[in-house]
Amino acid sequence: MKPAEPRHAAPADAETRRAVAPVICYPPDTLPQPDMARYRAAQDGMVAAGAVTVPPRGAACFRVRAGQLFRITCTEGAQVGDLNLWAADDLSERFYAGKTRALHGTHLSTGDRLWSAFPHMRPMATIIDDSLDWYGFDADGGSVHDVIGTRCDPYTGRVLSGTDYHHCCHSNLTRALAAATGLSLAEAEHHVHDVLNVFMCTGFNRDTGQYFMKASPVRPGDYLDFMAEIDLLGALSACPGGDCGAEHSSDTASCHPLLVQVFDPAPGSMEGWAPPARNAYGGGHGASG
Repeated sequence: MKPAEPRHAAPADAETRRAVAPVICYPPDTLPQPDMARYRAAQDGMVAAGAVTVPPRGAACFRVRAGQLFRITCTEGAQVGDLNLWAADDLSERFYAGKTRALHGTHLSTGDRLWSAFPHMRPMATIIDDSLDWYGFDADGGSVHDVIGTRCDPYTGRVLSGTDYHHCCHSNLTRALAAATGLSLAEAEHHVHDVLNVFMCTGFNRDTGQYFMKASPVRPGDYLDFMAEIDLLGALSACPGGDCGAEHSSDTASCHPLLVQVFDPAPGSMEGWAPPARNAYGGGHGASG
């Protein structure tokens, strides 16, 4: 956070320096684009293949095969969720929120993809439908489905409050992954990572650059649809902050379940399609000899 009163006087050319035009770090021109027409055809005739209910202040895991679809739905009341994704056969290949943010922006919607960590770096899932796409960015600079927040966790809670709270999203995801894989809690925790904050409304305060949250605009029936690009193990936590309009990591907010549904694509819609290969970079890093 920048100091309220800087210690150093602005130079004579301060305004000239500030007026330099920004440059997009990763222009999307050469970024491989998803076949949205195919994915929408797969969605139009999709067939239910399974469902998992995520309890309030809890988490649950689910599995999706490459070429299947999955939907996260708000069912009973405004509720945000923290999503982790792993390759089903290799937990080291996990969702990379930071690189996804660099490629697509701070908040995701239809057509954006969730990328995996190095050295794999490939699309794990593509967002193909978003019932909150109407929201855009509000007057505060807030929007939904962010990849800037990290997840509420017991370590930050201990620093800020001096107490322990075990129903935060980090702990929820840890317990869910341990239960789904047979890993110990200590082993599972190492695989829990920064999240897609599904339905959460967030942004950065323009004065201080601080991360903020506000009550989510999500309502029962709202959903976010994904195409699984590879075989996935997913985990979703129903955040103890509920709609995150006041606080998170507490037992006082009104919380609700979330529904994860898995669908088979419409018959014939994915013929000729194949999952993306892992990244082709050879890993030499310029070393000689």
